[in-house]
Amino acid sequence: MENNTDTLMETIILGGGCFWCLEAVFDQLEGIEVVVSGYAGGSMPDPDYRMVCSGITGHAEVVQLKYNPMQITIEEIFEVFFSIHDPTTLNRQGADIGTQYRSVIFYHNEEQKTAARKFIAETELSKVWDSPLVTQLEPISIFYPAEEYHQNYFEKNPYQGYCRAVIAPKLGKFRTKFSHRLKA
Repeated sequence: MENNTDTLMETIILGGGCFWCLEAVFDQLEGIEVVVSGYAGGSMPDPDYRMVCSGITGHAEVVQLKYNPMQITIEEIFEVFFSIHDPTTLNRQGADIGTQYRSVIFYHNEEQKTAARKFIAETELSKVWDSPLVTQLEPISIFYPAEEYHQNYFEKNPYQGYCRAVIAPKLGKFRTKFSHRLKA
């Protein structure tokens, strides 16, 4: 009997700053089977990195996650997502400024939308953040994979300046907080 795990997979797309940071974290999270860096939420067809960075396309840098809901819940994904970026800064993550770095959840179905709204509301009530959350919720229309050199960027370039200064500390914080959820 054939074991087709693709039928179990669900997909969600998240934006929270540079996609290299998100990809490095979610690549190590148990239950996440595939992570693809890319672009979503803009108006220009087939954008490339230079166009997205200019801010003219309206796209956000995002990661597309394919996950197994039998191994990880959407709420657990949101818990990691909201812990690895600042969802209170509009169109900014650290030194990265522009709409392409916005905090956004692109949902694929009503269940994801409802779960995201609930998670955001509970996070607001718990006062985890001193400022209100600005994370946007949008239905996904089109996802464009980023150029190949962006895929697995941290893995391929661990000693690059941005990787050492920004991604490595974020990854270390994630590994400490979610050590029980790391892939073997």
